[in-house]
Amino acid sequence: MQYQLLGDVGDDVSVICLGTMTYGEQNTEAEAHEQLDYAFDQGVNFLDTAEMYAVPPRKETQGLTERYIGSWLASRGCRDAVVIATKVSGPGMQKYLRGGPRLTRSHVTRAVEDSLRRLRTDYIDLYQVHWPERSTNFVGELGYVYEDDEDTAPIEETLEVLARLVEQGKVRYLGVSNETPWGVMEYLRLAGERGWPRIVSVQNPYSLLNRTFEVGLAEIAHRESVGLLAYSPLGFGVLSGKYLHGRRPARARLTLFGFFERYTGALGVKATRRYVSIARQAGLDPAQMALAFVNSRSFLTANIIGATTMKQLRDNIASIRLKLSRDVLEAIEEVHREIPNPCP
Repeated sequence: MQYQLLGDVGDDVSVICLGTMTYGEQNTEAEAHEQLDYAFDQGVNFLDTAEMYAVPPRKETQGLTERYIGSWLASRGCRDAVVIATKVSGPGMQKYLRGGPRLTRSHVTRAVEDSLRRLRTDYIDLYQVHWPERSTNFVGELGYVYEDDEDTAPIEETLEVLARLVEQGKVRYLGVSNETPWGVMEYLRLAGERGWPRIVSVQNPYSLLNRTFEVGLAEIAHRESVGLLAYSPLGFGVLSGKYLHGRRPARARLTLFGFFERYTGALGVKATRRYVSIARQAGLDPAQMALAFVNSRSFLTANIIGATTMKQLRDNIASIRLKLSRDVLEAIEEVHREIPNPCP
């Protein structure tokens, strides 16, 4: 396993981070524990979850993912050996969660207490804002359209309560997710002006099908030590090639949940065919090639992989050992120039 520093003051975290959002929906508690055991034994010390998980979000399964991680921590007795990241939900989804989640003082305070209880821990290593409260362009939206944000919790209020949680020892580091360059810099500006903790990471989508992080955030990641935690590095599994030609494998996410269409548009399928062809011509597994590309990025802190089967998990973790040749990287860049960011 390889490790990177979380921010410029944080812990060493494994470049492969285990994403867990299938726990409680596609994976049982026993399967979750099997995955966690294997990943931990392979040197993965970084786990990512969220208060809203399992996915797709439902009232009946909300919080199960954190509960499964909590029961694993209790049985394994390895709390101090792992770095746990979780997230507080913003508004717009999960109306059943606190009557509609917000990023206000009271909502964030309650959210962290609930996560601590479910995780069976006294502290969270990395606490992240899952998505902004303000109106902005994220999760598939490239163009920004201004809307009046007077009724939204300002970043200042959110960061102030997060800083208090760090001071209380309930949270060690702070991060954001689904954020824009302006949002990241605003968190950093406020931290500098008020003496509050700086965010150390930004968890955004990044894959062969979505490299928009490179446009504005990559430079910030380098210059401000706010590294990328890349989510959906396989585009919901699309980059494995298993969905090409209309295939829908049993138990696969897009088979079970047809509304996940972010990576299956016409351009996404066209680009995926090209990337899968590159991998096969080079004698590589398409999924491992896609993950190895993400692993190689200089602005990356960790690559959040997920799996529903143990074979997928073993293959995904093994991608850390794959170094792509110059020819493969050049072929990837050629596709990217022709079909840039087909699935933002």
